Amino acid sequence: MEQVLFKDLGVIEYGEAWKYQEVLLHENTQAKIDATKVGISPITQHHLLFCEHPPVYTLGKSGKEEHVLISKEELAKRGIAYYPTNRGGDITFHGPEQIVGYPIIDLERFYTDIGKYLRSLEEVIILTLADYGLKGERSAGETGVWLDPDKKIKARKICAMGVRCSRWVTMHGFALNVNTDLNYFTMIIPCGISDKQVTSLEKELGRKVDLSEVKEKIKIHFEKVFQCKII
Repeated sequence: MEQVLFKDLGVIEYGEAWKYQEVLLHENTQAKIDATKVGISPITQHHLLFCEHPPVYTLGKSGKEEHVLISKEELAKRGIAYYPTNRGGDITFHGPEQIVGYPIIDLERFYTDIGKYLRSLEEVIILTLADYGLKGERSAGETGVWLDPDKKIKARKICAMGVRCSRWVTMHGFALNVNTDLNYFTMIIPCGISDKQVTSLEKELGRKVDLSEVKEKIKIHFEKVFQCKII
């Protein structure tokens, strides 16, 4: 059973968390390069990071800047940071009371299939939502977790996902809206999808939800789906 080192970074600026992910990814990819040179199996280490970010919009490699609906001057005035990133996907928002998860794992020790990896991350969130009596689902052709994805008027996204993979080592990950201020999503076209809504656990349940409780549930389901041990 693979072991995954867990660390909760708390509230951390997006750029700092990104740098930390890059360090962990580089350590693993360099271990693979070095091992290949001498013909041995690499010793890599899996990580799972949780955090919250101060308000920030992040743009994926396939995203369009025009999906940010306010000017850079207005962003600055509102205290919202903005980062073009090297992950997949389009524009999304990260902010307080949202659980952001960054798995830095060596997929060669699980399976070499990015599609399966994304479906597995979705399954972790789907199982977590089920603990709250919510039916999380996938939407065809759209990464992430949704509620009522097949009902155009009611379809709403509760968890966004976007990843990067280098030498089968992953980074970036998922963002689950717990008690997130959804007003921030009105200033972008979330994930480049203009005809669907965004929601949160708080909105769906009609009450605030304890973040630490949700984090523990995510960890339990991560272990179950990836058949690993979080330490």
